[in-house]
Amino acid sequence: MTDAVADRYDRFARDEAPGRSDVYAEWAAGVAADVEVQSMLERLTPQHRQPPLVFAVSRLLGAPVAGYPQWRAFLLAHAGEVVEECARRGVQINEPLRLAALLPALSMIDGPIALLELGAAAGLCLYPDRFSFRVDDADGVARLRLDPHDGPSQVLLTSAVQGELPPLRLPEVVWRAGVDLDPIDVRAPGDRTWLQSLIWPGEHARAERISGAMAIAAADPPLLRAGDAIEQLDAMAAAAPADATLVVTTPGMLVYLPRARRLELIDRIRAFDARWITIDPPALHDAWRPAVDAAAFRGFAVALDGQVVADADPLGRWWEWRAGVSPDPA
Repeated sequence: MTDAVADRYDRFARDEAPGRSDVYAEWAAGVAADVEVQSMLERLTPQHRQPPLVFAVSRLLGAPVAGYPQWRAFLLAHAGEVVEECARRGVQINEPLRLAALLPALSMIDGPIALLELGAAAGLCLYPDRFSFRVDDADGVARLRLDPHDGPSQVLLTSAVQGELPPLRLPEVVWRAGVDLDPIDVRAPGDRTWLQSLIWPGEHARAERISGAMAIAAADPPLLRAGDAIEQLDAMAAAAPADATLVVTTPGMLVYLPRARRLELIDRIRAFDARWITIDPPALHDAWRPAVDAAAFRGFAVALDGQVVADADPLGRWWEWRAGVSPDPA
């Protein structure tokens, strides 16, 4: 089984970490060549030995952000604690920049809206009305900027967009709530530290963005409920104000569900009198209306009620308007 661990960490070092974190690239390459560390990580299930999770947990427990030898020494000296902590946690990618990719879909919905995010973590993607947005061209020249009604936000979400720009506007959010298996309360010091540990070393802009988003969330906390999204959906939808349009978002969470549960959740969302916004790998499910050709996308598909409106980077760094995308030739 050490081959499986080695392959996963080698792939992370080769394909995922470069350009984002030199430290994580070095650590992953070290693990890929280290049988002793691989054997330790075999004590965890594949889901709980993912590189970003192991690295974040080790840092949470005090591992130095240093070279591989120093990190390895800490890991082996605290193997029991690392395994125990990894087994009870999951990767929670609470990236506010994702809202940049969702903005084209949000702009198509008349307000006021009640925003319900499934897989919300700390709920940092529940504040599209409190953040500023900037759309740049490929050369970094600003094409459009949107600010909240009370002025520029301390959080500026910038994405690169080529081609046509659809009408964009900030939504009017009157209620915000989320469901997560392990919600993060940004008012609690321990939870804040965990969220900061999930930021990869070297991601300075992301660290600043998340710090600002945490301050906004702490000042006006969303309603966060712990539990399974399917089991909590009815109660959360019922709690939304009746005079607002319920908008359910699943930004990047469906990929973590087994296929049967994923399809069940999509069916449950569609049964509500609500709008549904998602951003997923185009081949992840067949809920697109009309069907799409996954090979025609360079990123993830952003959709409103199943209709694809944009092709986007999964973390929102770029997006491309795709309304009227060609259906799957099959």
